[in-house]
Amino acid sequence: MITSLKRIVQEVSKIPVLEEALKHLTSSIKGAIGVDSCSVYLANYEKQHFMLMATDGLDSGAVGKVAIGFSEGLIGLIGQREEPLNILDAQSHPRYKHYPEVKEEKYHAFLGTPIIHQRKVLGVLTLQQKKKRRFSEDEEAFLVTLSTQIALEIVHAETRGFLSFVDDNNRDKWQRKISGVPGSAGLGMGIGFVPHFKVSLASHVAKRSANKELEIARYREAVNITRSQVEELSNRVEGQVPSDVQAIFQIYSHLLDANSLGHEVEGRIKDGWDAASSLKYIIENYIQQFRNMSDPYMQERAVDIEDLSNRILANILGTDSPDQRPLDVNQNAILVAEEVTAPMLAEFSTMKLCGIISVRGSSNSHAAILARAMGLPAVMGLSDAPLSLLDGKKLLVDGYSGEVIVSPSESVRQEFNILVTEEQELSDRILEKAHLPSVTQDDYTVSLFINAGLSAEMENTNFTHGEGVGLYRTEVPFMLRERFPSEQEQMTLYREMLESDPHKPITMRTLDVGGDKPLPYFPISEENPFLGWRGVRLTLDHPEIFLVQIRAMLRANIGLGNLQIMLPMVTSVSEVNESKRLIKQAYHEVSEEISDTGKILEMPKIGVMLEVPAVIYQIPQLAKKVDFFSVGSNDLTQYLLAVDRNNARVSGLYDSYHPAVLAALLSIVEQANEHNVPITVCGELAGEPGGIILLLAMGYSKFSMNSHNLLKIKWVVRSVTVKQSKLLLDSVLSCDDPWEVREQVNQYLESIGLGGLVRAGI
Repeated sequence: MITSLKRIVQEVSKIPVLEEALKHLTSSIKGAIGVDSCSVYLANYEKQHFMLMATDGLDSGAVGKVAIGFSEGLIGLIGQREEPLNILDAQSHPRYKHYPEVKEEKYHAFLGTPIIHQRKVLGVLTLQQKKKRRFSEDEEAFLVTLSTQIALEIVHAETRGFLSFVDDNNRDKWQRKISGVPGSAGLGMGIGFVPHFKVSLASHVAKRSANKELEIARYREAVNITRSQVEELSNRVEGQVPSDVQAIFQIYSHLLDANSLGHEVEGRIKDGWDAASSLKYIIENYIQQFRNMSDPYMQERAVDIEDLSNRILANILGTDSPDQRPLDVNQNAILVAEEVTAPMLAEFSTMKLCGIISVRGSSNSHAAILARAMGLPAVMGLSDAPLSLLDGKKLLVDGYSGEVIVSPSESVRQEFNILVTEEQELSDRILEKAHLPSVTQDDYTVSLFINAGLSAEMENTNFTHGEGVGLYRTEVPFMLRERFPSEQEQMTLYREMLESDPHKPITMRTLDVGGDKPLPYFPISEENPFLGWRGVRLTLDHPEIFLVQIRAMLRANIGLGNLQIMLPMVTSVSEVNESKRLIKQAYHEVSEEISDTGKILEMPKIGVMLEVPAVIYQIPQLAKKVDFFSVGSNDLTQYLLAVDRNNARVSGLYDSYHPAVLAALLSIVEQANEHNVPITVCGELAGEPGGIILLLAMGYSKFSMNSHNLLKIKWVVRSVTVKQSKLLLDSVLSCDDPWEVREQVNQYLESIGLGGLVRAGI
């Protein structure tokens, strides 16, 4: 059974057209299990019914015509119950409903299972038999297992638009909406740009075309161009490579000359598909056949076929090679990537970008934090959207709702543009009040600091509006190099940061890599990277790295005295003791080196980040060891809720408004105040309008956030009272779910005229 299961899933995943994939699915299941009928019904939530989409056994004329209501018949019952239904005689069941069009009168035995993806019923998969019997446990288990794997293929197909378009002509011009996760608030309009995009059959999205003659001509021309390229490559390496390598080019030539291949591709074009999609369909079928062969030599030929076909595809699409991609990007670009990284953003001027889309990641992944720091709207977790669907398309990015509109209509663009204008008006109003102090309406003074270090531009930011730097991420310079930066290189960077405003405190976090911040030259392979070797754990295991960084910080601080050092990922008091020992060692070394210069070196204040739940229960002990605390709400939320904040599948579970997270934050500030240790919140929660209100109510008064959010948060602080905030906190602490908390907070923001900070429009 497991062999059949794998084969069916692989075959279905290779068929680019959903309708044909489902048709193949039903016939494959019918043959594998040996039943009389197999059918697939897909849910249409707009019309509240299940539509028969494919069958092998029922009347094929009913496909696309028979719709069964969500509360009707056995199909509706399966959707309602969200579990399999195994019936000896379907026609005797009280929920059985007869649909004459499908002609199922001869069938009695019935087995159906829901197709579910992320708690949503996408459809129903059924088996039917003429004789009365109960399907076996193995048959039921097989169908359930298969439905879970097919669910993802259906979601992919829906995203690509195969279910959304009745008219296949000019599909590129049709508007599509894709839902992701809000990553950074704001609105962006531009053209999708995928850096380092590679043309490949695997990533190509199938498209229809009514112009058959044109597509056939495009295919034939691409084959001729590819033939010339292969001949040139073959001639270039002749006599320089072994004969078996040279033979690969002969295989390429034979494939290009094969009339059967051309006839099959052109046959698909005549069925209404464009040249690229027709090539994809035929070649992926051949590739699968070669991979299924027992002969290892023939299995390897699948790679050759794929490589050659990618070259043909590149020529069909008008690029010089599969790897070609212009490095320049025009104005008003929406950066689209599998995962947006700091090095990637460093390649582009922020003046040219007006939005970010990251296929991987969630609301508090590193990519989302980067976007917020740069003031760019971002949507994360579009895990079901292929990059090729977004590349070169007009896109609207809504960072408030997490929605991306592809190829928007003119009316939608006009409406969106109005919202963009309103957002700019609100930003202008906030900027007008930038010079005013951050004091609540009932005279509670709040200190606002800046998170820095995400990019070279951020390191040179004017910190006029902040009271210093609450978090300087030192790891980014490490990530942008091909080796560990030297002590002198680090010292130069840190000195520039400390001198940006020598009268304000600058808190530098020691190296915090691992998890979603890998070093290319220091790879760490772990099954659970967020629970692994990262932060202070890594640097204590490598004191040579830690000491060089601390020496660089201390040398940069000579004559200034505004440095503070913060330790990340602390789990125990012993880690603090060991870190302080090394810091003191570095301090004595640098002091001795400058003893004859007359320069002054101060011992900086040392603090720890509270982000591992274990430290919540060690605050009294830690309070005796350090000068300050800083709450990292991002990781604290991640670890308290056991949710990988980069995993889009569980992104809905990651929420800093979770009652458990709020209770932990309240406990932390109460303990810190009891032991008279200054405490700052430097996680992303501090930069959210709702988050700052709840934190104020808890008793926090020092916050650090990205510079883009600072003025917005100052606006919020000046618009509220601590008394009102405490009433809100008392109310939300009794909530059971994060969405209840968020709803109450957003209602409160609306009531005081700050709704425009958490949604599009004033």
